[in-house]
Amino acid sequence: MKNLGGKAILILLECVGLAFLVYRFVEIKQDAVALQKDTSEAAITPVALTIAKKSAPTDTITLPGNIVGWNEAPIYARVEGYVKAWHADFGHKVKKGQILAEITTPDLDAEYRQAVADLESERARNALAELTAKRYVAMRENHALSEQAISVQLAEAQVQAAKVRAAEQKVKNIEAFIGFKQVTSPFDGVVVQRNINVGDLVSKEGNLNKPNAKGNLFTVAVVDKLRLYVSVPEAFGAFLAPGLTADVTVPQLPHRHFTFKFLTVAKGFDVNTRTAVTVFTIENKDRALWPGSYANVHLTAPVDRGVMTIPTSALVFQEHGTQVAIVGEDDRLHFKPITVDKIFDNYIEVTEGISEGDRIVNNPSAALLEGDKVRIVTASVGYDIVNPTASSPTASSPTAKHVGGD
Repeated sequence: MKNLGGKAILILLECVGLAFLVYRFVEIKQDAVALQKDTSEAAITPVALTIAKKSAPTDTITLPGNIVGWNEAPIYARVEGYVKAWHADFGHKVKKGQILAEITTPDLDAEYRQAVADLESERARNALAELTAKRYVAMRENHALSEQAISVQLAEAQVQAAKVRAAEQKVKNIEAFIGFKQVTSPFDGVVVQRNINVGDLVSKEGNLNKPNAKGNLFTVAVVDKLRLYVSVPEAFGAFLAPGLTADVTVPQLPHRHFTFKFLTVAKGFDVNTRTAVTVFTIENKDRALWPGSYANVHLTAPVDRGVMTIPTSALVFQEHGTQVAIVGEDDRLHFKPITVDKIFDNYIEVTEGISEGDRIVNNPSAALLEGDKVRIVTASVGYDIVNPTASSPTASSPTAKHVGGD
């Protein structure tokens, strides 16, 4: 019985040992297969995909513009003289006819006194000519003077009367200029420029104290309503019509957007720039916008250009031009040339070369070659700039997986 029990134990131990050897053999084989699989997958370049999106059926363009007052008037002196006083400074609200400055005009005053004296002299000569003509006519009945002498004297009286009228008109003209000794505002508005000081010599050419930079005395502008001038390229010419609006920002208020309405457009393009001057307008009751401001003008027109957008990180630059890397149905890489329409900060618009169904490699490695086998991985959120929340078109889990054959 003892020998029989010992043999049973020995047989049991041999079976256990054999089972252990078989288990280890299978485990080692599985590890080898897994290692081979991992090695094969590691040998295939992983890529993250992005997709091309069709652009919105609109086209937006950003242009520089100039904001001016609804009315702006540079004001010059009509007479030459010295600034006696100015009564309106930068930013002052003024009414129509309000005095902005006063000018002393010694030359004009002397000319006026001379004109008045000449008028008195002509009046005296006219009175003498009229009296003489009456005496000559009175002597006609007695035939004391010839008819020729009488006719000459009557004509002389008419000439002298005409000289009086001319002298009177000269005085009136000078009086009209004397009225310009007071510089006034042409309309209700705001003073946006003052280029004079007391004592400056001014004339109709501006401030003569600065001969190399002659300028107006004042500029008055209506600021409750403004105009925006922008030169628009001819590609947008068909959309320059009532109903079009412009989204505008200015440097002094970078986070505030203003909506200007279309007013009018020049019905012709500048042959040098191929642009048309377009005018927009806006109510500026709060006076947040100032005349003379530089404007960034954003125009959006309903244009379906049929372009696709992809992130700039998907571009490949080679000797054959701009390309993208496309993953085919066999998970092999193919480079396709594209036609770029516009380049923005983080994406580009493509007119030819790709379609919505293409699997495009995002940020392709420089080591990738035509026909290379690749495996697709899912990009992290934010990796795809154009589609930051979109996962790879064929990946379904955050872990890498092998798609192609060995």
